[in-house]
Amino acid sequence: MVVKVYGPHYASTKRVLVCLAEKGIEFETLPVDLIKGENRNPEFLELQPFGSVPVIQDGDYTLYESRAIIRYYAEKHKSQGTDLLGESIEERGRVEQWLEVEAQNYHPQIYNLTLHILFAAALGFAPDEKLIRESEEKLAKVLDIYEERLSRSKYLAGDFFSLADLSHLPFTQYLVGPMKKEFMIRSRKHVSAWWDDISSRPSWKKVSLL
Repeated sequence: MVVKVYGPHYASTKRVLVCLAEKGIEFETLPVDLIKGENRNPEFLELQPFGSVPVIQDGDYTLYESRAIIRYYAEKHKSQGTDLLGESIEERGRVEQWLEVEAQNYHPQIYNLTLHILFAAALGFAPDEKLIRESEEKLAKVLDIYEERLSRSKYLAGDFFSLADLSHLPFTQYLVGPMKKEFMIRSRKHVSAWWDDISSRPSWKKVSLL
């Protein structure tokens, strides 16, 4: 069964695609142009009533919200491809902890930067320079905590690559690439080594070209 994934060009969707690639699950991508408002079409709203991407269709099963989707496939196909959840309940707990850190502490700041630096013009509003400055300062503090954590383990949840690391890939690529804020990663020795490791995985190289 080929999984249908809507909205492949957006960062949150790439979080799902790299998970599918790590698990060796075949997928088909269907574009959704948010700038043109295609996410507000009635057909799409039947799949995702909040009008955001990603959405997956796996046979007659539909699921949205990227972190819910990656948890679903990591569990459903745990013995296939890369184990992204850990081998013990304690390792699973660490994976879930750092997934929550990414969602609650890392993502809000990097999302603000992405929206106001990269997409404000296309969406028709002026970048909020104060918000950009504050978000960068808050993100720096989060990365300082990551630096300490990664000085003690190769990956966030331990010495194994997991959903916790994977979930950082798409938006961090914006940070080091088009946002031209790579210094935020490179100025932290262990964060820099971690980024080089996770961003060089074949799954991410494949997905980042989509």
